Amino acid sequence: MKPQQILAVMWKEVRQMARDRMTVAMMIGIPTMQLLLFGYAINLDVRNLPAAVADMADTGGSRAFVQDLFATGVVRPVAGARTPQELQALLHAGKIKVGVLVPPDFERRRIDGREAVQVIVDGSDTSVQAAARQLVMMPLDGAGAAPASPIGVLPLYNPARISAVNVVPGLIGVILTMTMVMFTAMSIVRERERGNLELLITTPVSSGELMVGKVLPYIAAGLVQVTLVLLLGALLFQVPIRGGLLDVYVASALLVVANLGLGLLISTLAKTQFQAMQMAFFLFLPSILLSGFMFPFDGMPVAVQWLAEVLPLTHFMRLIRGVMLRGAHVADLWPDALALIVFTVAMMGLATLRFRKRLD
Repeated sequence: MKPQQILAVMWKEVRQMARDRMTVAMMIGIPTMQLLLFGYAINLDVRNLPAAVADMADTGGSRAFVQDLFATGVVRPVAGARTPQELQALLHAGKIKVGVLVPPDFERRRIDGREAVQVIVDGSDTSVQAAARQLVMMPLDGAGAAPASPIGVLPLYNPARISAVNVVPGLIGVILTMTMVMFTAMSIVRERERGNLELLITTPVSSGELMVGKVLPYIAAGLVQVTLVLLLGALLFQVPIRGGLLDVYVASALLVVANLGLGLLISTLAKTQFQAMQMAFFLFLPSILLSGFMFPFDGMPVAVQWLAEVLPLTHFMRLIRGVMLRGAHVADLWPDALALIVFTVAMMGLATLRFRKRLD
């Protein structure tokens, strides 16, 4: 082996790599994004959970307890309630993650050392249950006149705290994001590389018709994947479906078409299938990390939460957990459903505008 020849080949490879802007961007962008996400955005300490308090005692001690509760930073008030039924209705609709019930005999219970406060948590999110354990350690001596008393925790929707019950619904979204974006991201590029794009150009098909025709088969494939995950989740892990099965498929279809639109947009930007794969992978990481699937959404900085709201997987996580675990309807969670529809229209519109029935 001659060192000169090795150096020549190495220099050629470096120059070729430098000319590939996408490769250079990925080499710099992926480690930078990972560092920022794990070091800044990902926070395992749950904070600022949306909560509501039903203070049925309305005494000086109960008001002091509520003030101390919000001072912990674990929960923040976003709604009001007067009865346990109102708290459960807010939890069912996904408007709060934690409901705090202070009974009318709060003072007597506190003096007797009995359970003086009940914290009702949304058990469809494991991070919320972890936050509830922090609240249990909080003393009820806000008025300074009585010893600490226990705080009871009632985890709704997953009282046994089985991790698979929380993971499987979210895993539907992760699988659909990884497969649907990847499949469509390479579709137009594959046509160009195989020379089939010339055939499409000569056919009487508009850009919009081509985009829709590309998407429809993958919608069916995505729903088949949903069915497979639901069956395996029910058979192997006894994951419940408390809402309507139609709602599950509607929510899944919304995510499928949103991801397909994103994939088609990527396919109009990439010049090779390898570039399409790189761009799709570049979007997988923030989607999975910022959607609330792995890490608590409410613990992230506000700026990162705004970024996460742009990602379709974030909205699907709320939809699928609400439907499967809380028994909600898609109509009850209409803001997230609307966000997916708007995202789909935007992506499909941009993909159609970028695609031209001609070779560049």
